[in-house]
Amino acid sequence: MMKTTRKSIELFLEPREIAIAGVSRDPKKFGSRVFQELKEKGFTLYPVNPNPNEQTRETWYSNVSALPQGVKNLLIVTPKSQTLSLVKEASEKGMTGIWIQQMSETPEAIEFAASHNLNLIYKQCILMHADPVKGFHKFHRNLKKFFGALPR
Repeated sequence: MMKTTRKSIELFLEPREIAIAGVSRDPKKFGSRVFQELKEKGFTLYPVNPNPNEQTRETWYSNVSALPQGVKNLLIVTPKSQTLSLVKEASEKGMTGIWIQQMSETPEAIEFAASHNLNLIYKQCILMHADPVKGFHKFHRNLKKFFGALPR
């Protein structure tokens, strides 16, 4: 099984351009909170959801295949039941970076990503790694760093 490394995280975050599958219309849901926080940090984001939020100015994409050519990284914050199909769709689209947010990973999705040489990050919270890290996520990252639990 692949292991998440500091280098794989840096490769994913460096272009500061991410498609996010699982952005919700409900601002209280995690996918919406991640979207808002990454947007505030200056990332260029492409929300993916078949049910777009018409109250925002962003262009929403109904699926991964509808994303503009050239978007290389996909963050998955959906229920586990959707993860494998999203990883497959991203691979078919030519995307090279996949970040499966904690609690969304499945062994099948991880195995598929590994067998297709995708830059895979999993069992990590993107908000602990996307600079600038603040508040609870900074505290949590420092705790993991102290105990040697951050990817190297």
